[in-house]
Amino acid sequence: MQLALAQLNPLVGDLRGNGERILRACREAASGGAELVLTPELSLWGYPPRDLLLQGSRLASQARVLGQLAADLAAHCPGVAVLVGIAEPSGSSALPSLFNALALVQAGSWRVVARKQLLPTYDVFDEQRYFRPGAAPAVLQLNGQAGRLRLGLTICEDLWVEEELQGHRLAGPDPLAALEHQELDLLINLSASPFNPGKAALRHALGARAARRLGCPVVYVNQVGGNDELVFDGASFVVDRAGAVVCQLPSCQEALEPWNPLHSTGLVRALPEPIEQLFRALVLGVRDYAAKCGFGRALLGLSGGIDSALVAVLAVAALGGGQVRALLMPSPWSSEGSLADALALASRLGLDTDTVPIAELMGGFDAALAPALGQEPAGLTAENLQSRIRGTLLMAVANQDGPLLLSTGNKSELAVGYCTLYGDMNGGLAVIGDLYKSTVFALCAWLDSPESSACRAALGLPAEGELVGAAIRQKPPSAELRPDQRDSDSLPDYGQLDPLLQALVEEHRSPEELVAQGSDPALAARVHGLLQRAEFKRRQAAPVLKVSGHAFGSGWRMPIAAG
Repeated sequence: MQLALAQLNPLVGDLRGNGERILRACREAASGGAELVLTPELSLWGYPPRDLLLQGSRLASQARVLGQLAADLAAHCPGVAVLVGIAEPSGSSALPSLFNALALVQAGSWRVVARKQLLPTYDVFDEQRYFRPGAAPAVLQLNGQAGRLRLGLTICEDLWVEEELQGHRLAGPDPLAALEHQELDLLINLSASPFNPGKAALRHALGARAARRLGCPVVYVNQVGGNDELVFDGASFVVDRAGAVVCQLPSCQEALEPWNPLHSTGLVRALPEPIEQLFRALVLGVRDYAAKCGFGRALLGLSGGIDSALVAVLAVAALGGGQVRALLMPSPWSSEGSLADALALASRLGLDTDTVPIAELMGGFDAALAPALGQEPAGLTAENLQSRIRGTLLMAVANQDGPLLLSTGNKSELAVGYCTLYGDMNGGLAVIGDLYKSTVFALCAWLDSPESSACRAALGLPAEGELVGAAIRQKPPSAELRPDQRDSDSLPDYGQLDPLLQALVEEHRSPEELVAQGSDPALAARVHGLLQRAEFKRRQAAPVLKVSGHAFGSGWRMPIAAG
C-alpha cells in the first residue's frame, strides 16, 4: 500500500480551511499513486483547539466538513483514503463529552476508526478537560496492492509509554501492549507534539522501541507550525521493524512524503543540529503567530543589546527585512556605542529605523511627578519610567501603523522580574521569553559563525560575515537606565544564575535541594525569592514562544499569592 505522510500546518479552529488543506494534500498524493494519506492528530481542528471544542456550532460544522471532504475525494481522487484527526462526540451529556479520534474518510463516506487512550494533562496539555479516553487500541484492515493489511492506529501520547526513555509516563494502559499479539503489518501514530531540544531524537527512540515490540514498521506523522505559544516542528518519520529510520521528513516546514512498506526505504533527510533546530523553531513561531493573527509586519525596540538584536534577526528571518521596523529610543544614559551598534545591525538586516530620543519626555515626567512625590522620581522609579516611556512609544507606533510589537526580554529576566510591566514587557509576542540569557549568547555566537551560513541563506538572511556582530555579543549586558549600569549590579552572573533557574523552573527543585547539590545557600534563597515575587509580572506578560521543556505560559501554573 502506497502511503503519503502529510505533515500539515493547520489554522486552529478553521475546520473548513483545514479540510481544504487536507484535500489538497490528498490530490497531490493521488498524483503520486498514494492509496492512504496520513494527517496529524486533530488535523481538522489544529492542535490545540482548547475551548473551541466547547462550541456546539463548531462541533456541528465538523460533520459537514467531513461530508464535503468525502464528496470531494469521490470527485477528484476516488482511489485515495485519508486518516483525519477529529473531535468525536461521545453521544453522552456527561463531561467530558468528546473523544480525541481518527476518522477514515473515503470516496463518499467517513467513519471513526480510532480513539486516543492516553490523554495528557501536564505542562501545556489539558486534554482531560475536553476528552474521555478510548477503551482500546484500534486495528484497521485495508486492502492494498499486496493484499489485506492490518494497521495499528495510535494517537500521539499512546506511543509515549516507555518510562525508561522518557523519565516518566502517564498513569493508564499501555496501548502498545494490547497490540503486541495483533500481527500488525504497520503501526501508525498521528501526533501533535510540540518542539523542544532533543525531542526529535526521543521520538525516534520511542518509534524504534515500538517497532521492536510489535515486529513491524512504525509511521509517525507530526503536526508542523506555530499555534499561539506552541511551535510544532514536524520532523515526521518511518522506522523499519528493526527500529532504523528509513524515511525522514524535514523539520519546521510542511511536507508531503510518499512511502511504500514493500520498498521499505524512502528519503532520509538529516535533521539540523540542535542549535539550528532551535533557531528555525523560533523563526517558525514568529512567522506563524504573525500570519495567523493577521499581521504582515513587525515592530521592536532596538537598543544595541544582544536580546533585541536576536529578536530583530528572528523577525527578519520570519517576515523579511522590508516588513520589520525598529525604533531606537536613546536616553541620556545610552552609550554612543549602543546606538552605533543598533544602527549597524539594522543596516546589515535591511531594517527601517526611527530614532526617538526620550530625554525631553523623561524631563516632563520628572516635572509632572515632583509635586506628588515631593521630589523628582529617583532610583528604581526613575529607571522604570524610562522603560515605560519606551513601551508607550512602541505601543503608540503599533497602534497607529498596525504592526505586531515584539517583546525582547529573555527567560532569565522574566524569571527574576528584571523587566518592567507596561514598559519593556509591552508587546504581542515574547519571542525569546523561553531562552535563558546564556542560550541567547550561544545562539548569537552560532549565528555569527560559518556553521550558520547555509541556514541564514535558506531563511533570506545575509549568508556571509557577522550578523549580530562581535560588538553586540561581547559587551557586558546592561539596561542602560542609569550611568555605568550593568546587569551584574542587580543579578548574579548569568553563568551562575541560569543553572539555578533551570533547576527551579524546569526541574521544580527547592532551594534546599539546590544547596544539597552544592549551591551557595544565600544565592539559592535569593534566586528562589526573586522567582516567586515576579509571578505577578509573568501573569501579565505577552505570550512566550515555548521552545524548552517548561516555559512560562500556559504550562506554568504557579499562584501569585503563595507562602
